[in-house]
Amino acid sequence: MKVAVVGATGMVGEVMLKVLKEFNFPVSELIPVASEKSVGKEVLYAGKSYKVVGLETAVAMKADIAIFSAGGETSLEWAPKFAAAGTTVIDNSSAWRMDPDKKLVVPEINGDLLTPEDKIIANPNCSTIQLVMVLKPLHDKYKVKRVVVSTYQSITGTGVKAVKQLENERSGIAGEMAYKYEIDKNCIPQCDSFMENGYTKEEMKLTNETKKILDPAISVTATAVRVPVVGGHSEAVNIEFENEYDLQEVKQLLGNTPGITLQDNPDNFEYPMPKFAESKNDVFVGRIRRDESQPKTLNLWIVADNLRKGAATNAVQIASLIREKGFIKSAVLS
Repeated sequence: MKVAVVGATGMVGEVMLKVLKEFNFPVSELIPVASEKSVGKEVLYAGKSYKVVGLETAVAMKADIAIFSAGGETSLEWAPKFAAAGTTVIDNSSAWRMDPDKKLVVPEINGDLLTPEDKIIANPNCSTIQLVMVLKPLHDKYKVKRVVVSTYQSITGTGVKAVKQLENERSGIAGEMAYKYEIDKNCIPQCDSFMENGYTKEEMKLTNETKKILDPAISVTATAVRVPVVGGHSEAVNIEFENEYDLQEVKQLLGNTPGITLQDNPDNFEYPMPKFAESKNDVFVGRIRRDESQPKTLNLWIVADNLRKGAATNAVQIASLIREKGFIKSAVLS
């Protein structure tokens, strides 16, 4: 398959290439795409060197699949051009997520909704993916009524500039700031920009995307916080159900769900942490306990590498799914 990675030189793009290789995705030709300033640079993939090309060149090369991770404006302008050339686009930005005509996909949850006509497929927000992965089996069993989520989000969600800021601060070097404030030894209660309702865009993504993926009847409220962590995003989640649940059954249910790793043994200090989730594709869940303040309510803790399942892994899983379904004519299953 001819695969274009748009934003190949960025933080998520680099992880995308690693995941494609790890998944043994059948890439016959890689088309690394980036901004004009990166055109001509070389990207190494599977032992071969590929030259970075610009967007217009990439469209003309008619890739089978294009995985976008280059920001919303780029996606809005260029995804339709790739699609018009016959390429199936998997977009990692927020550009198409809430478009009623576009599918917002986590393969384990709603991959069955995809059809050959879906030429632009939206990859959900990183925080949303790890949340709905855990909510889905619980919603199927007990019916989720309301979710209160507080996130502890890695600086890698902001990008290379934020990682450099943290490194500079820890080394005592004055440099470019990704955030308004220092991030080292600090928590910033703002992920993305504020909206008129007082919530940030990140918080509203969690609300709106969860409803679109799972069930519009679920009430979701979120607080998103940036923390000086590199390995992944963490979430403290309070879930109110319509129906009563059994705690051991909840643990068994989550432990048996593909893509989820149960880490819930507090007696032995076993619980999810970004330090151990980094570079892994699963979503980790633990600290599972009954909310004793009201009935039919559960508390738990979710961690995932936001560059993996929160972005690159989910996108490659979508690509693998549409290949398996035979939606790409040149993709012959081995």
